Amino acid sequence: MRTTVEFDADTARAIEAHRRERGLGVSEAVNELIRRGLLAQPDRATFRQRSAPLGVHVDVSSVADALEHLEGASSR
Repeated sequence: MRTTVEFDADTARAIEAHRRERGLGVSEAVNELIRRGLLAQPDRATFRQRSAPLGVHVDVSSVADALEHLEGASSR
């Protein structure tokens, strides 16, 4: 596919540097950099469950009793 694209100054410098470094034409350099960007995996932050003592002890052997304890008798 042939199209005209205008690059910002910083991306044009990156393309030119990659092109010279690898001995490629502009199209080849752009395609390599696009593929590299498409394959990149974003860093994911590690999930950490935070908890805090609420001072409430709930027996969860009976779901109905636990809900009544947490939400009150009017929640039934």
